[in-house]
Amino acid sequence: MSLYSEFKKFIMKGDIVALATAVVIGAAFKTIIDSVVKDVITPIIGVLTGGTDFTRKFIALNGESYASLAEAQEAKAAVITYGNLIQAIINFLIVALFIFLFLQAYEKTKKKEDPKPVAAPKGPTQEELLAQIRDELKKQNGSAT
Repeated sequence: MSLYSEFKKFIMKGDIVALATAVVIGAAFKTIIDSVVKDVITPIIGVLTGGTDFTRKFIALNGESYASLAEAQEAKAAVITYGNLIQAIINFLIVALFIFLFLQAYEKTKKKEDPKPVAAPKGPTQEELLAQIRDELKKQNGSAT
């Protein structure tokens, strides 16, 4: 089998096509979630935190004080932008909550079926077992003679 035909067989597997579809839909879904976070939820959090913009929070490692992150970066000071980390964590939690709520709503739309209990297979009755043992003993005694 040639490399081309093996690759073609691999790429056309159902799993690969499903994965590619999921990636494309996931990318489209990401833009919706990003918009909800940026345009709806982040402004609400801004109001709740008194307009704090976490992305402007930083520590200059050279010990000097700068009025803004842009000023520190212009001075080529090494900075830890811990505010970006805080904002990323907040964004993650919002996205995780949004996806959780979306999946909860999705699960409710699925048709729920009550699983029917599967009956255990019936075994032989006591009488049938005793009859089998009797027949087996008869065979053994008949062959021994």
